[in-house]
Amino acid sequence: MRQSKSLYLFIIPGLFFYLLFFVYPTINGLILSFTEWNGFSAKHWVGLDNYKKMLLEDDIFFKALTNNLKFMLYVVVFQTGLSLVFSILLVKNSKSNIFFRALFFFPTILSSISVAFIWGFMYNPNLGVINTALGSMGLEVLAQNWLGNPHLAIYSIAFVQVWAHTGQMVVIFVAGLQSIPEELYEAAHLDGANRWQAFKNVTWPLVAPAATIVVAYTTIQSFKAFDLIFALTGGGPVYSTEILSTYIYHTAFQSSEFGYAAAQSMGFMVIIALITLAQFKLLRGNRAL
Repeated sequence: MRQSKSLYLFIIPGLFFYLLFFVYPTINGLILSFTEWNGFSAKHWVGLDNYKKMLLEDDIFFKALTNNLKFMLYVVVFQTGLSLVFSILLVKNSKSNIFFRALFFFPTILSSISVAFIWGFMYNPNLGVINTALGSMGLEVLAQNWLGNPHLAIYSIAFVQVWAHTGQMVVIFVAGLQSIPEELYEAAHLDGANRWQAFKNVTWPLVAPAATIVVAYTTIQSFKAFDLIFALTGGGPVYSTEILSTYIYHTAFQSSEFGYAAAQSMGFMVIIALITLAQFKLLRGNRAL
């Protein structure tokens, strides 16, 4: 009994910071969402007006949500697929493979601002490396205003997101692949299985838990992206790269509608919670995707 009491003492610091940095801001934000406040004047209680505005009148909120879903789908599909392919190619512990693993992992150690600076320069329509390279190969017709075209900008940024974070997923897949006993491949080979059959019947079932983790992590990571998009386009052009996190920022700090931004934040939190619950169900209900 005395020992259990002393154990509770170790919980107190963590509980304190949890209440201070999560519970208190959440409750404060919830109360703020029922008010109208520009950051300076007194707060006016408006009840559910902010939520009605968000759900019934604000088209940009739903455009930002749609952009979020586009961005998430693109990133999850390509980041998961590419990291699985690269990890299969790099699973052996040769010196060259260790070098290439480090090479893939390198972008993940860069800050988002550094990544945005590098790719902002590369995407420059006049001086950027990409259009210059296309021009030197006689492919000027493929040159684009990568971040200025409203139909292309969200995918250009999603490509950067995939480039920056695929290395992390490769590490997870390589760990999963290295845990598969070599004897299973030998048995499959003796049974006459070709490479595709060995992948389908041996590799995939055993690496599926790692794939589930990668999909869950990538989904949440892409859905709450902010710094990369904000640094590259700021949500433009014409709201084509506006996602919920950047829209909430603009509502609060550019339009000075802190009460409405708090209501948007609550809506965003509910969406993230639903996605997280879906991920938990996926993890608990299906060990394989």
